Amino acid sequence: MKNMLFFALILTFTACKTNSKAIEKETFRGDVTMEIHEIMTDSISIRALDYANGDYWYSGNDGKYGRIHAATGAIKKFQLTSMEARKMEYRSIAVTEHYTYLLSAGNPALIYKITQATDEVKLVYTELGDQVFYDSMKFWNDQEGIAFGDPTVDCLSIIKTIDGGETWTKSKCTDLPKFIKGEAAFAASNSNISIYKDNVWVVTGGAAARVLHSKDRGSTWDSYPTPIIAGGEMTGIYAIDFTDNKHGVLIGGDWNNKEDNLANKAISFDGGKNWKLMDAENGPGYCSDIVFIPETNGKEILAVGSQGIWWSGSQGEDWKKLTDQGFYTLKMINDKEGVLAGHFNVSKFILK
Repeated sequence: MKNMLFFALILTFTACKTNSKAIEKETFRGDVTMEIHEIMTDSISIRALDYANGDYWYSGNDGKYGRIHAATGAIKKFQLTSMEARKMEYRSIAVTEHYTYLLSAGNPALIYKITQATDEVKLVYTELGDQVFYDSMKFWNDQEGIAFGDPTVDCLSIIKTIDGGETWTKSKCTDLPKFIKGEAAFAASNSNISIYKDNVWVVTGGAAARVLHSKDRGSTWDSYPTPIIAGGEMTGIYAIDFTDNKHGVLIGGDWNNKEDNLANKAISFDGGKNWKLMDAENGPGYCSDIVFIPETNGKEILAVGSQGIWWSGSQGEDWKKLTDQGFYTLKMINDKEGVLAGHFNVSKFILK
């Protein structure tokens, strides 16, 4: 959301019935604790993480980005060279087998393509306009990718590439769900897009908290309401994750009232058509990221925000707070380890 640049630089309906059977709700592990080990500090705010080929990649403000070897912790730091590039925050990142893509939040929107083998950097997309603000980006493979952002005309912004980012096409408003005035999205964690096979889901906030879903990699779209809090400039959905084509989770809340946990997280068992609110009694309030923990058959969930980190082993029916230490985003590579990023900090974590 455009105003996130101002509000978050220092960080930066009723439940519906479900139509398909949930994964069996047994706890995968009886209990979980978390060890956090700082691996990097830098004077940047990091809201974008991805992983491929044994490396975590991150990006932040001042044109800075880098890669962290998952096994050794070795770090390579980079910085974009042009003054225009260094003015922007890079809150979206996508890593494929051979390339890494960075997308800026704000005007202008800039996409850089990095060849991993040589570290060569190429500017492949520029979009100008007072309302331009992209929030998240994902790639299915080396050729096909998608990015999502705030409206610039009468619909939300979706751009796609089918040639490895060399060219991008912006979807026409006639091909997208009808726009709700005041609806936008949040560049809080590069997590308001989730992809699985040909599916892509994107989530919104502000005046509405909706899920937009495409079964054909962004050619056609449907939209679904959610019970997540909406109506305020900083309310809505901040992150979404699907573990298959049926089971999804989302989280957000009210950035101005971070303790409120009544209508900020939900789960779907039918591909995002219907959403059920998760437990609020001991669950997290506002969070900027959420994931299904890999290799747990959709049973375990991690939620991350500036107020701490929470774990659920029961698909959100109950929660345990693991730490008060706050982060903006995370990436897991198996059921035990991953990386967290936030303000001036990147840390490795292990679940036990």
